[in-house]
Amino acid sequence: MSLFKQCLIGLVVLAAALAAWIFYVPSARALLDRAGVTDLLGIPAQEAEAEAAPAGPRGGGGPARVISVPVAMGVLDDRISAIGDAQAIRSVTVRTETAGLVRRVAVDDGGTVAQGDILAELDDEAQQIAVSNAQVMLDDAQAELERQTQLRQTGASAAVTFQAAQLAVKTAELAVRQADFDLSQRTVRAPIAGRIGLLAVEEGARIATQDAIGVITDQSQMLIDFSLPERVIGQIAVGQKIRLTPLARPDQTLEGRIRAIDNVVDLASRTLRVQGVVANDDDLLRSGMAFRVDLAFEGDPYPVIDPLALQWSNEGSYVWAVRDGAAARVPVVIRQRNADDILVEADLTEGEDVITEGVQTLRDGAPVEIVPSDAARAAVNPAEPPPTAD
Repeated sequence: MSLFKQCLIGLVVLAAALAAWIFYVPSARALLDRAGVTDLLGIPAQEAEAEAAPAGPRGGGGPARVISVPVAMGVLDDRISAIGDAQAIRSVTVRTETAGLVRRVAVDDGGTVAQGDILAELDDEAQQIAVSNAQVMLDDAQAELERQTQLRQTGASAAVTFQAAQLAVKTAELAVRQADFDLSQRTVRAPIAGRIGLLAVEEGARIATQDAIGVITDQSQMLIDFSLPERVIGQIAVGQKIRLTPLARPDQTLEGRIRAIDNVVDLASRTLRVQGVVANDDDLLRSGMAFRVDLAFEGDPYPVIDPLALQWSNEGSYVWAVRDGAAARVPVVIRQRNADDILVEADLTEGEDVITEGVQTLRDGAPVEIVPSDAARAAVNPAEPPPTAD
């Protein structure tokens, strides 16, 4: 192929590329006009300026057609999780007040007891004898007092003798009370209602004073001890709801409340001890179980936008707001992402329109026309085809 043909083919390709650039790029003719090339190519300057002007909704002039969604206000959802340990709301270790031989154990291991039920009985023969002896002494003292009372009425008894008889009766009454008390100590009763654990004594065993009989726990409610960071001190209160999930059964969720709050922050961990309470109606919770405790705090209000409105650039995230019929670029900072919306920190007001569709050709200050979305337009006039955003 000759050099002339090669040059001719190259010029044709170059001309075709130039024509395509001018035809498909609206700003190309304005650029050629500023460079003074439009006169050489035979393109009028007014046509170049017209082509360089912003395109309208369908290739003509006018504002860009967009779809918008009004800004709503939402509250930042602040959640905190902690690990807590469970304990029965009441737990008592039952101990004997006296030493002796265990004559009878009245409950079974793990049984349920009511307050005042007999748990165990110790040998009490000596105490029974002491009660009988004290009663005999009381009867004798009362008889002597009656005799002295009759003698005093006739003047045959001295005042000192009568007072001694009165004192003997009071002393005998105290002796009877003491004997009855010693006898009652030989019977071990449940101080609270609840479930008793494994017993530590058996019939026929000899126990000493303060030996443990067993532990009774009231498990109708469970206390949950956990710690929270000190930054939430002003946000928690007694009675506030908490959600509890046993680590052994992650599919189970319980609802409780805060029962008490400590008044001292731990210096090492900078946390505050909190105690919650949860009902144990099904009797499935036990002391020592671990729980995940979730608390939800109501945070500050923030503007809520549609996820489609969020745009990104090398300067960060932003949205296009409609103000005075024109597009306004508003920088935003994301505070929380949800499934259907986004909470942002931005200069936006409730009810202000934010553009969700038609943002491709927008620039700051460009006029816009808000058109209804496809769903809204179809609901008003199903037969009319929906408009399209630029």
